[in-house]
Amino acid sequence: MYLGIDLGTSAVKTVLVDDAQRVIASESRPLATVSPQSGYSEQDPAQWIDATFATLDALKASHADALAAVEGIGLSGQMHGATLLDKSLRPLRPCILWNDGRSANECRVLEQRWPALRAVTGNKAMPGFTAPKLLWIAAHEPEIFAATKLVLLPKAYLRLVLSGEAVEDVSDASGSLWLDAARRDWSDAALEATGLSRAHMPRLVEGCAPATTLRSELARRWGMVRQPVIAGGAGDNPAGAVGIGAIRPGAAFVSLGTSGALMAPTDRIAANPDRVVHTFCHAIPGMWIQAGAILSAASCLAWLARLFGATEAELLAPLGARPRAPSPVSFLPYLAGERTPHDDPVVRGMLDGLSHGTDRAAIVQAVLEGVAFALADCRDALADAGIGIAEADVIGGGSRSAFWLAVLANVLNVPVHRFTGGETGAAFGAARLGRLAVTGEAIGDVCVRPQRIETFEPDAALVDAYVERLPAWRELYRPRH
Repeated sequence: MYLGIDLGTSAVKTVLVDDAQRVIASESRPLATVSPQSGYSEQDPAQWIDATFATLDALKASHADALAAVEGIGLSGQMHGATLLDKSLRPLRPCILWNDGRSANECRVLEQRWPALRAVTGNKAMPGFTAPKLLWIAAHEPEIFAATKLVLLPKAYLRLVLSGEAVEDVSDASGSLWLDAARRDWSDAALEATGLSRAHMPRLVEGCAPATTLRSELARRWGMVRQPVIAGGAGDNPAGAVGIGAIRPGAAFVSLGTSGALMAPTDRIAANPDRVVHTFCHAIPGMWIQAGAILSAASCLAWLARLFGATEAELLAPLGARPRAPSPVSFLPYLAGERTPHDDPVVRGMLDGLSHGTDRAAIVQAVLEGVAFALADCRDALADAGIGIAEADVIGGGSRSAFWLAVLANVLNVPVHRFTGGETGAAFGAARLGRLAVTGEAIGDVCVRPQRIETFEPDAALVDAYVERLPAWRELYRPRH
């Protein structure tokens, strides 16, 4: 038996997977995010631990025998967050999250200090990444910076609590701007540019490699026969790729979670930082992921549900299974700023084209289309790096909506595929990495594609209609700085 634990932004999801790769049980607990100021986004690391322990306690209550047999644990996590620990390994402040936009000025400072940043990391300095956050801390909270002895990404902090060791995998570390992406190792020049050294960093491993083991007292708490191995694990999107078998070039996929991304595994670095294409090490050796990323995806629908005082399912139900025409309303999904292709942390969302005749369904459809148009921007940025998208698998909570996937197929003009259990892809991928760390099996034998349950083909007439709408949608973007 194997466990996959996904420390997301909105929830911790834990899945229990057997040797036949069947999900035996799953548990989820919500997480809260706070915004002390506009553009800020933080979480208390203590709630990550409470939520994770709650999922495991629940699994013990419902599936004690299966949990007792766990041999390997894989961790997946939201990327880029800055968790700062003191000499006693206690958090000094709330974690600054991936969707926090406060460090835009520090990004400019970082690129001036270290001109080789884009060439070495494969990325442009943006507020979402970890390194600029540390420059902000140094400038605005110098006493916190001086007391910082260890900087961990969210899932590495969870691993520290579970095991007592500070270890990170190279995929998650890629999102810090401290990693040499080609060498898959910390860059001393990058660390020096932010006033840090390797002494502030965790040990690095590959995602499918054994990293450490679960503390003996925690193994006893959950009734485990042995101390399970904890794998290196992965950032949420690389873990999602492992979960759907996207481990080779050509296996593009879309993540429709809190944020969104269009990702393509590659066996070489195909960086395009000027168009805000992200370069991450994959969770398996010798592979990378090139990604276009948007900061708000399924969270846009959640925002609209709060606005209308309805559930997301109630918003989607009147739309039916397929769009008949584009909505007369347009929506920019920049509720928390945007990454690809704008790198604009202060831009905000917009509804355009409202009239007395606009109904709720038109607005809901516009929100889904706005996210799809943003992913079309990602598609074009990847194309500029020489990466074409012929089809795409879809994972994340947004993959539950057939209407949304039909919109996506028409906007991207490629077939898109839905999987069984696609909304738990990252946790399932983490469980696969936990298995690989224990068994040493061939990666291709374990990371197979799950069953596709539905394919959404583009409709020629709708493709043309969306192609016609896209330029006008893009014209709505106006930088605020």
